[in-house]
Amino acid sequence: MSAPTTTYAAKANDNHRITEPALVRWGLTVVALVFLALFLVLPLAAVFSQAFEKGLDVYLTALKEPDTLSSIKLTLITVAVAVPLNLVFGVMAAWAIAKFTFPGKNLLITLIDLPFSVSPVISGLIFVLLFGRQGWLGPWLDAHDIKIVFAVPGIILATIFVTFPFIARELIPLMEAQGRDEEEAALVLGASGLQTFFRVTLPNIKWGIIYGVILCNARAMGEFGAVSVVSGHIRGSTNTVPLHVEILYNEYNYTAAFAVASLLAFLALITLVVKTVAEWKVRQQLGN
Repeated sequence: MSAPTTTYAAKANDNHRITEPALVRWGLTVVALVFLALFLVLPLAAVFSQAFEKGLDVYLTALKEPDTLSSIKLTLITVAVAVPLNLVFGVMAAWAIAKFTFPGKNLLITLIDLPFSVSPVISGLIFVLLFGRQGWLGPWLDAHDIKIVFAVPGIILATIFVTFPFIARELIPLMEAQGRDEEEAALVLGASGLQTFFRVTLPNIKWGIIYGVILCNARAMGEFGAVSVVSGHIRGSTNTVPLHVEILYNEYNYTAAFAVASLLAFLALITLVVKTVAEWKVRQQLGN
């Protein structure tokens, strides 16, 4: 009698489960799809349609311009420096926060979140106040012929500042959910700290690292506010791809502006696909 009674109770619970009416569900779905179409699909379609409006030859010519190539090169250099540095910091910070207890732990978490609460423009101004000619360190830098603001180092520093929370913030909850049992078991069995990290911790967080790197890379390539302040907008020298798009657009060179912008849009689409795969893998790890 117990089995049929249990089955009957389960069916009764299913019948009395509270669900929204079909009209509400379909209405919410339609609103979400319309919102995505208006604010995501249509802008992307507009970018690519404007980029190829005058044909493939004009599109490729716009991308081959020396200033465009210079902006692409500078963006790649900035990403190549900022992302690995943020990767090292993010992994170390997440490992320390998730696996150890120490004084100042909450302060470290607060400092990691600082770029999220500070406007990128304000962060750029901070670097100008620190390293500009009239800044705190400006006279010393001038005396030693070191240029940071309105040069490549300033762009890299500003990009690092606005992007360094991304990897740490993706790894901290993942590593906290995994706990310390495996690491403690490895240490008991005689493994050193580095052996424990590379053979136990790192394999467990590899998809979290990939996910964080994707987000950090996307923000680094598309950063505008902080870089705009510290770059000086020197054409062919300190303009990244977003800054170059702005200059082309302000000069009414719309085809070239949208052509360069389409590069960022294309990279964003690739990033979205890889991000979805990495996010799925991270959810699997948290579920296990």
